Amino acid sequence: MSTASNTAEVLNDLIQINNDRIEGYQKALEELDSVDADLNNLFNSFITQSQELKSALQSEVSLLGEEVDTGTTVSGKIYRTWMDVKSVFTGKDRQTVLNNCEFGEDAAQKAYKEAEKSDDLLPNARALITSQKLELKSSHDKVKILRDSEKL
Repeated sequence: MSTASNTAEVLNDLIQINNDRIEGYQKALEELDSVDADLNNLFNSFITQSQELKSALQSEVSLLGEEVDTGTTVSGKIYRTWMDVKSVFTGKDRQTVLNNCEFGEDAAQKAYKEAEKSDDLLPNARALITSQKLELKSSHDKVKILRDSEKL
């Protein structure tokens, strides 16, 4: 497989991850109580963030002349954990929702870390992955801080 094809495969996996992240936060929004307006705003911002990250990844795949994946991680090679997160969003309390979101953010970080380790990536794609991983780390940290503050 060519470097461009390998790069597109990794980027497509990250597109799927962002699709899963969008679905996960949409599910989390459904689970929130009306008193959780702060989380409502935060989760909507994370959905927008993943839409933007996904768009950048899609552009890069298109520039490589490869087909853009539009699905979720049912067949993803790098990441399979977020699907488990989506299936456990059953609690409506704030602590449970934040625990599940933090778990999902951990999984997204792991997926981006694995993508960075891919041997056969074009330099532009590697830079994009690194940049997005850092952006998602900030989101992860916000969720973790909120989750930890709920435990007090």
